[in-house]
Amino acid sequence: MSATTMSAIESPCILVCSIDHKTGYCFGCGRTSAEIAAWISMTPGERRDIMKELPARLETVERKPRRETRRTRMAREKAARTGS
Repeated sequence: MSATTMSAIESPCILVCSIDHKTGYCFGCGRTSAEIAAWISMTPGERRDIMKELPARLETVERKPRRETRRTRMAREKAARTGS
């Protein structure tokens, strides 16, 4: 698969990659580990169908990641450098 094709695939990933063992959903995006693994091979329609379910799924997980995410750390470090 080319880099162009890869960048065209829509993903709900927010770089909070940790599965809630109670629900089986990712804390960040709401997908299951099986859906995450198969995401690149799914059709756009299959991905859209799953993405429609994600808001309801995310309501069922505890929204507290167990560790600082990369995105949060990068924002914190940028703010510290710029004095914001």
